[in-house]
Amino acid sequence: MTWSAVLLVTAVVWAVSVIRSVRLRALVYSLPLPMTLALVTTEYRVDGAQVLGVLGLNLFFVTVAVTHQRWRWPILLADVAGIAVYVALSAGLLAVDIPFEMALAGTLVLWLAAILWLRRRARRRGASAEETVAVAETRPDGLPVLLKLVVIFVGAVLTQLLGAVLRGMVVTFPYSGVLVAVEARTQLTEFTRHFARNSLALVGFLAAYHYLQDVSSAVALGAGWAAFALVAVALHLPLRPRRVAQARAARRPPRALRPATEPPTSSGLP
Repeated sequence: MTWSAVLLVTAVVWAVSVIRSVRLRALVYSLPLPMTLALVTTEYRVDGAQVLGVLGLNLFFVTVAVTHQRWRWPILLADVAGIAVYVALSAGLLAVDIPFEMALAGTLVLWLAAILWLRRRARRRGASAEETVAVAETRPDGLPVLLKLVVIFVGAVLTQLLGAVLRGMVVTFPYSGVLVAVEARTQLTEFTRHFARNSLALVGFLAAYHYLQDVSSAVALGAGWAAFALVAVALHLPLRPRRVAQARAARRPPRALRPATEPPTSSGLP
C-alpha cells in the first residue's frame, strides 16, 4: 500500500468523525474506497476469501463493541482484540481454497441470519422505531481539530503497516475501521448494527468486481461501484418512509393516555 492509501484512510476517518448521525456514519464508512485503492495498487484478485472478509469486518466491530461496552476494556485494547479476530479469520481463509460461489452463498445466508437476529433482538429489548431513525449525536472528545487530524494520520500509518502482511485479505482489512471505532466508541452497538446492514453493498461490490476482473480492472471497478450503489439504494430507500411513519407513531402517546377533548361551552341559557 502507498502513501495515497494512508491519506485516503485519514480522509475517510476524518469525514466519519464530523458526522453526527450514526446511520450516516455507517454508510460513509461502508463506501469501498479503501477496497478500491487496495485493488488498484496491488495485484490481488477478488476470490471467495475476500467475500468472506466482509464477515471479518463485521466480526471486527462486534468484537470491539463487546469488549469495550460490555467488558469495559479501553477502546484501544478493544481495537487490538478486533484486529486479532480479523487476522485469525484471515489466516484460516487463506489456508484453504474457497470457491467464490460457495463463499458468496454462505456470506448471503449469514448476512440474512444476522439481520433477522439483530431485528429480533431489538424488538425483544423494546427498541422503538424512533431509535432506529433518530439522529444520534456524539460526545465531543475535546481534542483540537489539528491534533485530531494528526492522531488519525498516525493511526492510519500503523494500520497500513499491519495490513501489508495480510496478502489478499488486505482488500477487506479494516484500515479506517480501527480509527472509526475510536470515533464512534459511545455508539458502537448502533454503529455495528447499521454497518451490518450496509455490508451487503460491499458484497455486491466484490461480486461485480470478481466476475469482471478478467476483462479489465477499470471495468471491474466501475461495475463494482455500480453494484454497491444499487444495493445501497435498495437497502435504504424503500424502508425509510415506513420507518419515519413508525417513528412518528412511536412519539404519539397512546389513545388511552391522550387528554380528553373538553366539550365546548355554550353561551346560551341552560
